[in-house]
Amino acid sequence: MGGLFSFIGSQYRLEIGDKEYFIDLLLYHRRLKCLVALELKVGEFIPEYVGKMQFYLAALDDMARMDDENPSIGIILCKSKDKTIVESALRESNKPIGVAAYRMVTTLPKELRGQLPAPEQIAKLMEDVE
Repeated sequence: MGGLFSFIGSQYRLEIGDKEYFIDLLLYHRRLKCLVALELKVGEFIPEYVGKMQFYLAALDDMARMDDENPSIGIILCKSKDKTIVESALRESNKPIGVAAYRMVTTLPKELRGQLPAPEQIAKLMEDVE
C-alpha cells in the first residue's frame, strides 16, 4: 500500500467488555499520523459494515491511539458496491470511513510491475518466517 503505511497487525484483537473483536488489518499511516483499520469483505457492500467500522474506530481511538496521533480512519474493501447505498450509509457518520471495491486479476498491471516482489522472492521470504 505504499511506503507511508506501516503494518500493525492482521486480525487485530480488541477486547471490549467481555467480548473479543477482530479488525482484519490494522495499519499506521506515517504522514497522516493515524491508525487505519481495513475490513475486507468478499461480497457486496451492505450498510451494516459502516456501523461495525464506526465501532472499531471508536474503540481504536479509546484504546490504541496515542495522544499525539490523529483520529483513526476506516477503509471497507468490498467485491462490489452501489454508490447510492454507500452514500446513504455514510451520510450520518461522523467517522472518516471510505468504501472501495476491489477487483481480482490474473496478471499484475504494468504500472505495478517492478514495485512488488516476484513470487519467488516472496516464497524465499516466507521460508525465513517458518
